[in-house]
Amino acid sequence: MSKNKDGKIGLWSIVSIGIGGMVGGGIFAVLGLAVQLAHGGTEIAFGIAGLVALLTTYSYSKLSVHIPSQGGTVKFLDKAFGVDLFTGGINSLLWISYVVMLSLYAYAFGSYGATFFGSQGGWIKHVIISLGIIIPMTLNMLSAKIIGKAETYIVGIKVAILLFFVAVGIFGVDTANLAPSAWSPPIHLVAGGMIIFLAYEGFELIANTAEDARDYKKTLPRAFFISVGFVIILYMLVAIVSVGSLPVHKIVEAKDYALAAAAKPFLGHAGFIIISIAAVLSTFSAINATMYGSARLSFTIAKEGELPEFLEDKVWNKPIEGLLITSGLTLLLANIADLSSISMMGSAGFLIIFGTVNAANVKLAKKTESQSWISVIGVIACILALIALIWQTATNNPAHLWVLAGMLGLSFGIELIYRQYRKHEIKL
Repeated sequence: MSKNKDGKIGLWSIVSIGIGGMVGGGIFAVLGLAVQLAHGGTEIAFGIAGLVALLTTYSYSKLSVHIPSQGGTVKFLDKAFGVDLFTGGINSLLWISYVVMLSLYAYAFGSYGATFFGSQGGWIKHVIISLGIIIPMTLNMLSAKIIGKAETYIVGIKVAILLFFVAVGIFGVDTANLAPSAWSPPIHLVAGGMIIFLAYEGFELIANTAEDARDYKKTLPRAFFISVGFVIILYMLVAIVSVGSLPVHKIVEAKDYALAAAAKPFLGHAGFIIISIAAVLSTFSAINATMYGSARLSFTIAKEGELPEFLEDKVWNKPIEGLLITSGLTLLLANIADLSSISMMGSAGFLIIFGTVNAANVKLAKKTESQSWISVIGVIACILALIALIWQTATNNPAHLWVLAGMLGLSFGIELIYRQYRKHEIKL
């Protein structure tokens, strides 16, 4: 992320933040899950998820311009609904969802990293997962600029590799693998898109750059739509090449490192290595950027009186306590949960959050000068998507619903207990 002489961030640096957040670990981690559910219609599943993200992008672009703040989502919800139990619980859910995202990135970092040691699991994978959390945590404690200055270049490298993957692989696609007859039923296509919805989450980070953006009223909306539009197209093309190059059952077998496996048919072992390197770079940079944002998120929520005050303290002008707690929870989740469980939790969390953000823009439509009907459709889309995700989970992994219930219970439970402890008035 680079700044010019005026100390402000330009359009393309902000676009790189959005693309970096989305491409960071999403496509590398969840491609196998999407194929497992959608089969030959995987590109449709990514398109459906992208449409929900695009609708929410409208709300974020409007709210970011009229409520410019490093607090992003937290500030939007507090301005729209007030600081109460509901917003406190949703904001806590946002923080927990960041932890889930970090866990997904760390899981993908470990899965792809382990392939360099001829292993797809076991202790080596867990060691690499742990290092993928501990090293960025240390860098953020010392100086996030070490990686931050290189973020634009890292985004450029990983996007270039994915475009190369598409450009070379598109000529060898077996169209029979993509025919409608190879698609899963419509409900599975939707469910497939929703379980990997968190692959689009990163655009939300753009909102946190409002105070640092040059001419933010023009820059932020452009950055939102450019980054989300580009990533939708990129994901769909990657899905087409992957499913068109490798049988579904082989992609599912290599679920944790599916994209690297999909490169083998047309790029050979060298392609497997190249994609694995891109995945390691991408997930590491995403962990660093998301860890930076999540630590500051806990600081912002604490300032709003929705988390304990010690998270509001700063050491060396950095929210160290929030960073340590976030990293510790990530370390635990990434090492004990499986990919499907992590993805379900993250997708459900962000669908709830994005649905609430859309609702916030409906309520503030006059202030944000918005077409409220677009955000209403966004609310409905998020609700329907969440229902599809819950249906899919109940059908295939019913035990995971308890994990989701636990995540929601923890979010609102933390807020309820803390408000009682602080003797705040709870508004229902």
